[in-house]
Amino acid sequence: MSDQPHVIVVFRSRRRPEHAAAYADEAVRISELARIQPGHVEHRSYAADDGEHVTIVEFETMADVDAWREHVEHREAQRRGRSEFYAWYSISVSEVVRAHEWTHEAS
Repeated sequence: MSDQPHVIVVFRSRRRPEHAAAYADEAVRISELARIQPGHVEHRSYAADDGEHVTIVEFETMADVDAWREHVEHREAQRRGRSEFYAWYSISVSEVVRAHEWTHEAS
């Protein structure tokens, strides 16, 4: 991570099980598309034991986040998410004020 502030998007969701296969295909495509967006730094997804899924996406600027939100293919995926894939979701967008990182180096 650079010293420059970034923007973090946290996408939490619960999926509808009847569309799991279609969701998996869509998720692969959208993940690939996100990686090539200007300003994309990284993203990772996690699943909790209770079925909630969390994706954390980091972009360089808020303008990059806005451009991703409005991307034509991403807009279609959002529409499909609401109509087919998700029982619930929430999105939080935050500008990073301060970040620290530490890595243990083996001797």
